Amino acid sequence: QVWRRILDDPDHYLLIGELDRRSVACCTLVIVPNLTRGGRSYALIENVVTHTDFRGRGIGKAMMLHAQALAWQRGCYKVMLLTGRKDEPTLRFYESAGFLAGVKTGFIAYPPES
Repeated sequence: QVWRRILDDPDHYLLIGELDRRSVACCTLVIVPNLTRGGRSYALIENVVTHTDFRGRGIGKAMMLHAQALAWQRGCYKVMLLTGRKDEPTLRFYESAGFLAGVKTGFIAYPPES
């Protein structure tokens, strides 16, 4: 059911990075309709993963740049992502893909335990 919802949603992209016909990276891009900024949407990137054996080859960065290009084509005024990672290589990876750290402050709420 979840897979069908993703496939049926024109604002939801699941990007797959391939090498030699093998899926080695992925990320999710979601376009969010917006009432501010002249009605221009914004985009969110989540679930950025590259298999450890394939890191450092530019696959993840190419995928991130492609995700941004899709957002710009869709008229988004910004693309945001959050990461729970604190290690410098990961943070440098996002910066190398054009993301700026420290521009906004992120907060996350989780549902209360039942």
